Amino acid sequence: MGYEVGEQKNQRAKGKDGEDIAAAFLQKLGYKVLEKNFQFGHGEIDIIVQDGNEIVFVEVKTRKSLEYGDPEFAITKNKIGQIKKVATAYLVQKNITEQTCRIDAVAILIQNEREPLINHYKNVG
Repeated sequence: MGYEVGEQKNQRAKGKDGEDIAAAFLQKLGYKVLEKNFQFGHGEIDIIVQDGNEIVFVEVKTRKSLEYGDPEFAITKNKIGQIKKVATAYLVQKNITEQTCRIDAVAILIQNEREPLINHYKNVG
């Protein structure tokens, strides 16, 4: 059982919309976007930002309804473990050492024409 082609395309578009909303939200908080959609192996980090002296690896979860629950519930221990692996690869690839890092999550609910509901969770991993 998989997605129909159109449904899969729709999921990617929703994810990109959510990532754009999250990046703008984080920039308003004073974070500097370093990279988006950093991929390593089979993993990806949605957004990498700098918050003062810290590098922050951000997982973005976007939903258009609560049919499958709040977007926060899609951020599992397995997902955080995967983010840690990709974050380590990022640091090695960029030759970054002695750097304070954390993992944040941004959960976005986009419903109809209303402003998106955004929840930002610091240091989830």
